[in-house]
Order: sequence, then structure tokens, then C-alpha cells
Amino acid sequence: MKANMKVPKLVSILDNDFYKFTMQQGVVKLFPFAKARYQFINRGKHQFPEGFALHLREAVDNMALLSLSKAEKQFLTKTCPYLDPLYLDFLEGYRFNPEEVQIAQHGTDLTVKIEGLWYRSILWEVPLMSLISELYYITTHAQRDSNETILERTGNKIEAFKKLGVTVAEFGARRRYSYEVHCLVLQALKQYGKGSFIGTSNVHLAMVNNEKPIGTHAHEWFMYHAAHYGFKMSNSLGLENWVKVYRGDLGIALSDTYTTAVFLKQFDKMFSKLFDGVRHDSGDPLSFADHVIAHYQKMGINPLAKTIIFSDALNYQKVERIAEHCWGKIGMSFGIGTNLTNDAGPEPMNMVIKMTEANHHDDEWTEVVKLSDEKGKYTGSTKMIDLAKEILGIG
Repeated sequence: MKANMKVPKLVSILDNDFYKFTMQQGVVKLFPFAKARYQFINRGKHQFPEGFALHLREAVDNMALLSLSKAEKQFLTKTCPYLDPLYLDFLEGYRFNPEEVQIAQHGTDLTVKIEGLWYRSILWEVPLMSLISELYYITTHAQRDSNETILERTGNKIEAFKKLGVTVAEFGARRRYSYEVHCLVLQALKQYGKGSFIGTSNVHLAMVNNEKPIGTHAHEWFMYHAAHYGFKMSNSLGLENWVKVYRGDLGIALSDTYTTAVFLKQFDKMFSKLFDGVRHDSGDPLSFADHVIAHYQKMGINPLAKTIIFSDALNYQKVERIAEHCWGKIGMSFGIGTNLTNDAGPEPMNMVIKMTEANHHDDEWTEVVKLSDEKGKYTGSTKMIDLAKEILGIG
């Protein structure tokens, strides 16, 4: 690998998923002393070429130069009125601190760890993953399809979704092939997707394309609440604190941090009425839909007044199957990530960065876990996973 190779650079501090900023505001308001640790998980067992960590280090160090511009602040003020002036002033002064990120390489194995105050370290995950992905293809000399092919392929996809009569948002920042490919995908979605394409989770590209940034919260919101308040209280207090910050805005609840079955037991009538719907991120989507529909019916709520956002490894065939199952039963929309932003020829990467430990206020570090509806998406040590399953009564 060439020592003088040009590493990818982020062009904006907003080149990140929207839910990172919405959660950051919640953390600033409610948990300003909390600390968090995160770790890179190489699910796909990808082998990183020699020197990869050095180039990633350079890319991470460059992120210290990013800052919120006046135009970006104006965009957030106008588009996202639930982000208050105090938070936007904070974000204007925020700078990434590369010292919060530890990077090491042993042979072809890559280690990336993040540690810092939660309100600061929360923004690292998505841009770090996008840099790892783009740099991986550069350093392995991968050859992608032409711009014309990517535009045509994406256009065909969104036109097919339009014919299905479903709405689609783009959720693919973290595992995109590259920033350039991401821009091409948004170009095609806008050009061909009128009536179906409803926005992107990437705040920077939402601004560039005059689209709405989409997102609410992620698993780490509930994982932190479990570390702070205990597993049994994590869902209910996580939802309660979300309402405390957003007062009814951003009303899609993530359901599978500790299995959907456990979530629905705590998603009582108040939460069921207050939240606009739920997001599906693991397990069988049809079974999930049936359980959610039955839950709303049990609460005396018309499921057609609610929405499920499906966001788990979607492609056309999967969306078609879900749509056929849900028509006339419950509202639905689809968030599609890798299938849009990394369908460029080479095989997409399979990786995540997840919170591993939390610390409320100079306390001892507490390990956190995630118990998705799909066991392959569990994160955390076997010991803590077993403890969580015992406490929550998960068989």
C-alpha cells in the first residue's frame, strides 16, 4: 500500500445519521456526565491489508477540522424545529476529538475502540464506519461499476418500489461504498423516485438535496438506560425520557433492543397512543408485523393509524413480501441502506460499531448488551447476555 495514498475525507460534520444528532440532544439534556465505550465488530471477517490502520488514523485525525457552518445551522433550525437553539449552539462549537478513538492492527485484524463523554463520543459511529468501508475498497483496489450503471440501477430500484406503492427512505451512510456513490444514489432517488422516495437518514445529503432528514433513536439509547436503570426499566424509561425531550415529535420507537416480545409488554397504552409507530430491525418481519398489529388491537387502537418502519437488510423481494402482508392492516414505510449505497459491484462489508460499556457519573463501568430478535445480532459477553435473558425472562 502506498504511504502517500489519498485517504477519504468527510466533507461535513453533518455527514452522519440523523438519529445520532437527535440522541445527542437527549444526552446533552439528560445525561451530561455519562460516558460511553464503543467497539468495532467485524462480522464479515474481512481481512484488512497492511497499513490500513495508519490510513484510518489519518482519516480520523482529519475529522478534527470539521465544524457546523452557518448554512448548516440554518438548515437544522428551519427543518428540525425540535432541535432547540441551545443544542444547535452546542453543535456549532462541537469538534471531533481524535484522541477518543483508538485504532490498532495485528496482521489483517483491525481493532477500533471509542471512549469518552457520551454526548461527545456518540457522533463517531457512523462516520467511522463509512470511512472504514470506503478505505477498505481503496486499499484492496476494488473496482466499482460506472456512474451510469449505478444511476440506472438505483433508478430501476426506486421505480420498482414506486410501482409497489410504498414509501422508501435511504438509510445507507454507515456501510456505503463511498461518498461519491452515496451522492449518485441520492441523485437517482430524487430523479426517479417522486411519490415513493421520502428522504434520507444522512443529514448532510438531506441538506444538499433539499430533502428531509429521517430518524429517531438507536439501540444505544436503550442500552444506556439498561446500564443506568436496569434491564427491566430500560424500555419504559428510554421511551419516557425520549418523550421528555421531544414532547411527541420523532415518534417512531425502536423495538428490538431486548426482543420485541419484552418491548411490547412495556409498550403500554400510553406509549402505544403517543408514539406514531415502531421500527423493525431484526427477526422475521411478517411475524413482527402480526405481533405489532395484535398489540395495537389489544390496546383498542386502530393499527392503520400507526406505522411500522422496516429497516432490516431490505431488498425488493423482501419489501414486496412485507408490503403484500401488511396492506390494509397497518401503515408501513421502508428504510433501505446497504442495498442502495453499496450495490456498486464489490461485495458489501458486514460490520458494526456498538456501545459496549456505559458509565453514568464517575461510577464503575457497566457492560451493555443487545438482544435482537435475531440471535446473530446479539452483542455483548455471553455472561451479560445470559444475565439479561434471565432478568427479562427470555427463553
